Amino acid sequence: MTTGRAEHWNEAYSTKGETGVSWFEEQPDFSMKLIEACAAGKPVSVIDIGGGASRLVDAGLDRGLTMSVLDISDAALDVARARLGPRAGDVEWIVADVTPWRPTRSYDIWHDRAAFHFLIEAQDRAAYAERLREALKPGGHAIIATFALDGPERCSGLPVRRYDAAGLAEVLGDGFTLLSGHRRLHVTPWGSQQSFQYAVLSRHG
Repeated sequence: MTTGRAEHWNEAYSTKGETGVSWFEEQPDFSMKLIEACAAGKPVSVIDIGGGASRLVDAGLDRGLTMSVLDISDAALDVARARLGPRAGDVEWIVADVTPWRPTRSYDIWHDRAAFHFLIEAQDRAAYAERLREALKPGGHAIIATFALDGPERCSGLPVRRYDAAGLAEVLGDGFTLLSGHRRLHVTPWGSQQSFQYAVLSRHG
């Protein structure tokens, strides 16, 4: 399963490039707004799950955050590393499927824009929640964005599972408190609109 996923996403980035995928954002302004609110002016460590070639890592480094990026696609991470140039050495790059991955350190903020909704199997969602509990510091925050209930049913040729903020918090289970939910319309590079929901949760225990 993991090998097939890696091949799928490597192919997507190799054929479409950074700006040719539906989830591309020129500036990750809304994610950064939520991250900065959670950081509350403190120097924090952020891990971007399924970050791929996202420009969140650039924005985080610009703001003095300690950045880590996890993605199953080495091709996607290569795009981000090349774009950052020498600054790529300041980032922890993790080539892994998040579900079997075992974190070796903990983070203040877990960010995931559009990775979780691809986990349509219950065992994968349970594994994700366990990785989240292992990786996030007590008192830390998770920011998870998925397609909203009225969002697309498929993305990049794959089925997705749609959520509202309360439903996502219920799936993650014990250990997290839902702080806020936000609906956003994302405009793809070719001008279509996609409904997203963002959930901000705190890790307790």
